[in-house]
Amino acid sequence: MADRNRSSVKKKEKVDSKANDGKERGKEKSLKKTEKVVKNAEKTSEQAKMEGEKKNQENGGATGTEVNKSEEKEDFQPIELPPFEIVTGEQMSPFYFKFQFRNVEYSSGRNKTLLCFRVDSPGGSTEPLKGYMEDEHATAHAEEAFFQQVLPNPSLEYDITWYVSSSPCISCANTLAKMLQQRKKVRLCVFCSRLFEWDQPEVVEAIRTLVRAGCKLRMMKPSDFQHVWETYVEKEGESFTPWEDCQDNYNYYKEILADILK
Repeated sequence: MADRNRSSVKKKEKVDSKANDGKERGKEKSLKKTEKVVKNAEKTSEQAKMEGEKKNQENGGATGTEVNKSEEKEDFQPIELPPFEIVTGEQMSPFYFKFQFRNVEYSSGRNKTLLCFRVDSPGGSTEPLKGYMEDEHATAHAEEAFFQQVLPNPSLEYDITWYVSSSPCISCANTLAKMLQQRKKVRLCVFCSRLFEWDQPEVVEAIRTLVRAGCKLRMMKPSDFQHVWETYVEKEGESFTPWEDCQDNYNYYKEILADILK
């Protein structure tokens, strides 16, 4: 009996020692894991610190607060439209011509002016200057830009012919009238596809002012559209066929212009 008790005690001691050893190993493992986490955390914080210092150097020594502020400013900066641009060239695309020059009554979506020009010197001493212009934004218009970029010399004599997708607005009409009064050697003839806001009294008065200053204002008939197609469009062998209501719309606008200029 005593031997049995002794053996059971020994077994118990072995079990206890194994359990204690297991606990100690568990503690060691948990301690190692904790040390590992701490080291990783330290490493992460050190890396963040180094990256922060690197960014600081790249930003010319700015503090973290200043960098954050600059980033916020960059995020919330307003988007500015590009500056006004005049596009010039000798020939336009067929799509531009067919859409922008179509003499419809309601010109929805046609928010730019296309201007085809021909400049002749007196006596035909030089080759006529030909090309087209289109405006992109509302800061200025193609009519004004023509005299700034294409014909800046006010002292020479010129015969100028325009084919425009729409008649001049109030501002352009008044500016052109003043220019014609100042440049007595310049003669201007404008063929319009459509009349711009012709039912507004201020527009009507501006058109009359322009004509009184010496400008010849005409509406484009089907043969004028054909001429623009042949001269100013990059047609690549494609022939021009007037749209169905081209003649009717010409008659419509011609009557309106005649009433304005009575």
